[in-house]
Amino acid sequence: MKAYIEKRAIEIAKFIVKSNATVRETAKKFGISKSTVHKDITERLLKIDSSLAGEARKVLEINKSERHIRGGMATRRKYLGK
Repeated sequence: MKAYIEKRAIEIAKFIVKSNATVRETAKKFGISKSTVHKDITERLLKIDSSLAGEARKVLEINKSERHIRGGMATRRKYLGK
């Protein structure tokens, strides 16, 4: 694996853990796709730093379990604004 990919995976994981960011927020901040964020966390980071990967996965699992709530709130805001 190339050095810049390892560095990116570590930076992404630290950002997610520190800010409880979603995959979309992380992708937007780093200028990469959601699938790249997911692959960096689930596959590449396991080979580099498994404990950091575990922490990041916990945050992503929490975000995944709450996404239906955030989607409903976004829809509510959309229709209240009209």
